[in-house]
Amino acid sequence: DVVARMLPYWESAIVPDLKAGATVLVAAHGNSLRALVKHLDGISDSEIAELNIPTGIPLHYVLDANLKPTKAGEYLDPAAAAEAIKAVANQGKK
Repeated sequence: DVVARMLPYWESAIVPDLKAGATVLVAAHGNSLRALVKHLDGISDSEIAELNIPTGIPLHYVLDANLKPTKAGEYLDPAAAAEAIKAVANQGKK
């Protein structure tokens, strides 16, 4: 389970920086990013399996004092993200 492997890193490396007031950039493999989004947004297993996170397009979160998102993550370039998500969803289709 990728979430179980990601959470120790979240707790030991990312959370301390966030609590110190740092802005954190996470660059990771797609499955690791999906695990982080699943954790942050409380997405179900079935929903996360359908989530396509495009590469190279930043997904921005604002977290409250309890490290909970104030709203869902937002792509910094929504139009490019929408196109990339569509392209990923269509991979392997003819």
